[in-house]
Amino acid sequence: MHTALLPVNLIRSLAAVAAGVLVAGHAAAQYPSKPIRILLPFPAGGVVDTVTRIITQPLSQSLGQTIVIEAKPGADGQIAAMEARKSAPDGYTLFLGTTTSMSMVPALRKNPPYNPIADFTPISHMGAGAFFVFVHSDVPASSLEQLVSHARANPGKVAYASGTAFAIAATAHFMQHAKIQMLHVPYKGEVAALPDFITGRIQVMFATPSLIMQHIKDGKLRALAVLLPQRSGLLPNVPTMLELGYPEVPVTSWSGFFGPANLPPEITERLSREINAILARTSVREELDGRGIMAHGTSPDALRQVVKSQLDAWHRAVRDGWVRQE
Repeated sequence: MHTALLPVNLIRSLAAVAAGVLVAGHAAAQYPSKPIRILLPFPAGGVVDTVTRIITQPLSQSLGQTIVIEAKPGADGQIAAMEARKSAPDGYTLFLGTTTSMSMVPALRKNPPYNPIADFTPISHMGAGAFFVFVHSDVPASSLEQLVSHARANPGKVAYASGTAFAIAATAHFMQHAKIQMLHVPYKGEVAALPDFITGRIQVMFATPSLIMQHIKDGKLRALAVLLPQRSGLLPNVPTMLELGYPEVPVTSWSGFFGPANLPPEITERLSREINAILARTSVREELDGRGIMAHGTSPDALRQVVKSQLDAWHRAVRDGWVRQE
């Protein structure tokens, strides 16, 4: 019996593949051996930057390596996402994906710049952002129903600001179900909208609470409802939209950690395990809750399902006509 001889080129190719697997396995076993950077799609000093640092500081300690957060704002998160997508899948460049970059951009662009499922490796969900319905104190409304009545009596005259993609979608969803029409005034972020909101040039805003809490204490602004499945510990007396009889907004304000596609499973699982352990700490959860973030760690597969379901939700939003494709 004769054994067929393999071609020399094939033998070399198989040897190269085997060597690559051994090198990758060794690198994963030694991970991390140098500083890790996390690309952030928002400016430094903002809310997302702050809450990310709440997690990365203890993560740095548990991994035994420095973690550097690099702000790469712009283009609705595309700049940071594209850099993460092109980076080496070695665990040393990670990305904080959010509703905007991982759900809105792929759904609303006629020619999406990337595929949020195929081009990235999910690691762990971080949490859901607590968005509230805020009104200026000049608005004659101390409840959501009073705001609806006021808007119906003044169609197209009540101005609302939007500083995020989620705010645009959530406000449009609310107006559709409340059967009201308000005047949309878009801003490049919540920080940019705040001066006009505080002075009363803008009357309504769906926004996160961190920048607004002091103005609520000062009596300039009021919170009427929260867009979370349960009440926020930050403003526990404010009812949820569900309590008030409004359907849950299909799109959500979420964030999570990702790597580029083909991140080794050993590294993915290690990072997910460490992040989930940190998010389970009472002190971390309290810090995040105080900034309007409901902490929620997950497995990589569970985060992948979040990405898929939210992408579908944004596609439905386009189909139903309360957001437009660009």
